[in-house]
Amino acid sequence: MPKQDVLVGLDIGTTKICAIVGEVDENNELKIIGIGSHPSRGLKKGVVTNIETTVGSISKAIEEAELMAGCEITRVYTGIAGNHIKSFNSTGVVAVKDREVTQEDIERVIDAAKAVAVPMDREIIHVIPQEYIIDEQDGITEPLGMCGVRLESKVHIVTAAVSSAQNIIKCANKAGLSVSDLVLQPIASAEAVLNSDEKELGCLLIDVGGGTSDFAIFSGGALIHTGSVAVGGDHITNDIAVGLRTPQHEAEKLKVAHGSAIASMVSPEDLIEVPSLAGHKARSVSKHLLSEIIEPRVEEIFTLVRNEVAESGYENLLAGGVIITGGSCLMPGMIEMAEFVFEMPIKLGVPQGISGVKDAVSSPKYATGVGLVQYWAKNEGIRHSGYMRGENEFFESVRARFSDFFGRWF
Repeated sequence: MPKQDVLVGLDIGTTKICAIVGEVDENNELKIIGIGSHPSRGLKKGVVTNIETTVGSISKAIEEAELMAGCEITRVYTGIAGNHIKSFNSTGVVAVKDREVTQEDIERVIDAAKAVAVPMDREIIHVIPQEYIIDEQDGITEPLGMCGVRLESKVHIVTAAVSSAQNIIKCANKAGLSVSDLVLQPIASAEAVLNSDEKELGCLLIDVGGGTSDFAIFSGGALIHTGSVAVGGDHITNDIAVGLRTPQHEAEKLKVAHGSAIASMVSPEDLIEVPSLAGHKARSVSKHLLSEIIEPRVEEIFTLVRNEVAESGYENLLAGGVIITGGSCLMPGMIEMAEFVFEMPIKLGVPQGISGVKDAVSSPKYATGVGLVQYWAKNEGIRHSGYMRGENEFFESVRARFSDFFGRWF
């Protein structure tokens, strides 16, 4: 594949910004050829709060990825997440024109399913087919060429706040990048860490990020529910900073180096040195005390997700278990705590199905970035959300809706 056709996933997270570069080799396999990562300081709970800081972090991550991959990056697939994301299921029905389903019929039934009232400050970013029904025969995944007179589609629709999506695109544009598509982060992570059996049996994927913990439920091979809770790894870090009276960046180091999600797994006799705030001497505390601060917050994260899943009504469809991913899941005790909360098998999700420098990205913290590249390789040329990501084109329809609204009142 020519270098200009490299596939780039840009994971703009609350704690880090990561660029993953891949290409499809002659065997039609995805090969990772570059990675760049830089701390993120301009986001809070998945939403941009400082554009210039975010642009600087994006530029540094892209430069590092370009240097490793030996190519220039101009186009990316970008992840989006946060509490502003809302999703729901919808259905559409059309009559089959010639008693044989054509591509036009499929497009019409998808359009019918997404013809729902969406507030003017929101925009649809995904319309994901779950199944098709032809003359009451359900469970059809590919209706093209089948005979019938009535075609029905069931889809999962994901919407985002226009302002949040606009700011992510603006940051990428200011860094000299065009955004080919926005992808919900847990959907991207699912591409990297889930296999077809897990999706078919039914499973829950939890992506524990810095500012939010996002999740997706699959059943029968299809995405049936997505959601988010506004608690993540940064909240654990903040708890440590407050509890041990240490600077935020030192609290992050302590969490990564010595943290455990279950205090009983740590000996009270193991001591660590904790840097104090300016003007005070460092002191020694036990690792057990550190873990006692971490444990309640980790339990809260998984409990909040469990409650959201219970409210969705899909908790009985998880025969494939729960898969956790994201950088925070590398902490010892995370799997055990998740097993305690969910009372079912838990697996740590790491990127699969890749070659190249896969050792460098075979970690839960790169699941979203790798998943964005895999999503691009799988879906290039298919415009799920109905628009390209030039900033002006993205908001043309939204501005038209606002103009129509104000035109009727003023």
